[in-house]
Amino acid sequence: MVPVFAVLIATHHDGWAVVVLAVSGASDWLDGVLARRLGQVSRLGQLLDPAADRLFIVVTLVGLAWRGIVPVWLLVVLVLRDVVLAVNLAVLRRAGYGPLPVHLAGKAGTFALLYAFPLLLLAQWDSWVGTVAAVVGWAFALWGVALYWFAGALYLEQTRRLLRGTERPA
Repeated sequence: MVPVFAVLIATHHDGWAVVVLAVSGASDWLDGVLARRLGQVSRLGQLLDPAADRLFIVVTLVGLAWRGIVPVWLLVVLVLRDVVLAVNLAVLRRAGYGPLPVHLAGKAGTFALLYAFPLLLLAQWDSWVGTVAAVVGWAFALWGVALYWFAGALYLEQTRRLLRGTERPA
């Protein structure tokens, strides 16, 4: 749904863009729950799901920033965290390790951001709905940023311990 959202946000079809964001976020959550409950978790899924989340978050942020709905600093802060972790992953691979398992903090941060974006888009409505959506959306966005960076710090610390030999790979 990433390209669909990109076209909708670029063409100012905000109502449909909100629907795509909400349905995509809900289906991403449901997919993870069902995979775990049904024992359908795979290594490929564990790698692709966070990558798809990152792509959706970046495209959504670029679209929202381009439209002036969110400030550019939000885009920069979140993309910077992903760049830091991409470098971290390269360091891990060079040392012979694979990607680290996803932390609950990272999942919670992604969850918060995926809730924040449709709310921030709804905040553009000139009504009480927009006002409430702005408050709740920014609360989710700021918590999402904090959790996103907290998870990043956990990954960096885990990498440090792995490279020093004080932690065993998961």
